[in-house]
Amino acid sequence: MYPIQIGNYDFKRIYLWLQYSDKLPFFTEVVIEVFYPNNMQADGLVMFNHGFLIGFDPFFYPKQLLSKITNQDTPLFEVNPSWYYNYSQAAIDNNWALAFVTTVHQQIDGMPWTDFGGSPRPGQAAYAAASYLIRYGATHKYNDEKAVKAFQFLKPASATSKAGLSKGNRVLFAGHSVGGAHAQAAATGFANLRDIGGKNFTPYDPVFYNREVTPDHTPRLSKWAPEQMADPVGVLQLSPVDGAGGKIVPVFAPGMKPYRQKLAEMKIPNLMVVGNCDSACLTNASNPPAWSATDSNNQYAQMTPAGKESWGAICMVEDGGHCGYLLHRNDLCKMADAQPNKLAGCRDATVWQAGEAEFHFTNELMRRYIDQLASDKPKIDSFDDWKGCELVSWLSDETSDKQGISLAKFADGRYVHFAH
Repeated sequence: MYPIQIGNYDFKRIYLWLQYSDKLPFFTEVVIEVFYPNNMQADGLVMFNHGFLIGFDPFFYPKQLLSKITNQDTPLFEVNPSWYYNYSQAAIDNNWALAFVTTVHQQIDGMPWTDFGGSPRPGQAAYAAASYLIRYGATHKYNDEKAVKAFQFLKPASATSKAGLSKGNRVLFAGHSVGGAHAQAAATGFANLRDIGGKNFTPYDPVFYNREVTPDHTPRLSKWAPEQMADPVGVLQLSPVDGAGGKIVPVFAPGMKPYRQKLAEMKIPNLMVVGNCDSACLTNASNPPAWSATDSNNQYAQMTPAGKESWGAICMVEDGGHCGYLLHRNDLCKMADAQPNKLAGCRDATVWQAGEAEFHFTNELMRRYIDQLASDKPKIDSFDDWKGCELVSWLSDETSDKQGISLAKFADGRYVHFAH
């Protein structure tokens, strides 16, 4: 599609085929939605993995067949995650680009549009998609040098700021629900995705095609120069859900535990956000739950093990559920908030809904997170830098404007919890 101009930004959808490893004859359709400044000088990129109930369509296969016969758009364009997670103002305020990746997941062939969680493949796809945007820009014509030059939207690596941060491959990986867990995997970077994937039956050295059947494709990712690949500079997880699919097909959904363990060793900002009434991520609906004050088997604990100076932080939204992060209501996502009374103190709670204060809080959180990574800000080099940064201070300040929501205190009396 041609870019849609919205003020000083352009919006575009890119349709590609992804082969996770050139050693495996498996391909998946990928659509990347990207919102970028049309001065082609974006200071960085947010790559977002969407939730598992966004884009549900029981008529996917018939629509897919019809689209091939009639040369119409792929039904993956109808998933449209940017409609629900419209954090564009956060990107605009910081001159960053914002992208979303949607794939036809291999997890369950009978339901290709749905991701039940637990498979690292969508996280692998997010890293590959981010790297594709860095190298080739907002075009599917990766083999057309003129098109690539015209659509590369990230500030060149040579334009280095005083803080030494302005690299053209800086990426904040983010996601909601199962997408939050996929972001955990993506944020570990290429070397870890390849190493961990190779040990867990999900080998990773991807190539892209721009047609279903063509001999032409991008070089495999291991052959790219480091500056052409995504450099994770942070991770944001909104109510992450993991492993639900592993209860059905454990071989294909081993969960993101090894990636969380790797994140525990990485020196990058790492923030998890949950709602105190979110039964989708705080109960056994997620395997394991995102957080627990009493059970050590949870995602946050795996990211912050004893003996390691993990940068993992967590905050909890009062009356927060699973879908309040969205701008627009999604009926199927609403199912995830059907049983908030499973959690203590939530029986009579009025849980935040899509488009309400929790969405505006999330947009402001995203804006401040991106700003914290801005090229004119001092680089966060240490755990103390991260713990004392402006973003954490804003979350920790009871009197700061959080767009109408309140944060819950943890047992240590703080609004932002660090394990160490």
